[in-house]
Amino acid sequence: MTAIGELVISSPVEPWERLGLLVHGDVARVAGVRLRFVSGSDGLVGWGLVDAPSPVELIDGLATSHVDAPEGHAPEHPLRIVGFDHVVVMTSSLERTCAAIHHATGEELRRIREAGAIRQGFHRLGETIVEVVESAHVTAPHASFFGFVWNVAELHDLCEQLGPDVISVPKPAVQTGRYIATVRASLGLGLPLALMTPR
Repeated sequence: MTAIGELVISSPVEPWERLGLLVHGDVARVAGVRLRFVSGSDGLVGWGLVDAPSPVELIDGLATSHVDAPEGHAPEHPLRIVGFDHVVVMTSSLERTCAAIHHATGEELRRIREAGAIRQGFHRLGETIVEVVESAHVTAPHASFFGFVWNVAELHDLCEQLGPDVISVPKPAVQTGRYIATVRASLGLGLPLALMTPR
């Protein structure tokens, strides 16, 4: 099964450390995924796949490398992250992007959700869901990375600890019985990040 083994983030490390992520040099580890930080302010700029059947460098415009799975255990971050929930990809064509992901990874489109003005398609790559979002506001002829969501052990306590200047108040998620909160853009992470109660 193809899995996400690495995400490449073009962003300063310091805001992530202020949030509570443990970073060593330019690398952090969250569950089975490495986060590799590079200079710049472009947000999420690439992913590294483990055991993909096709060694491509682009998947519908998404910068792709091929990596070994991280070894050893991930550290316990102060955020008490228990894993990735999903990575968001934006596109002007759900069919085009999902077909490219399927072709490159072998992982099929699991379902499509119609949500008003947007459509969402879902693939699973290892522990992480890839949520492909089609929106009329996206006009580029290729897909782009957007942001991601972590599952944390105690969302409500964490939001109270971080405070409203750092993160929103938890609200019911689309998934029944779960809650989600969004980290404020003013923290300067360089990409949208949300925290969610576990599956």
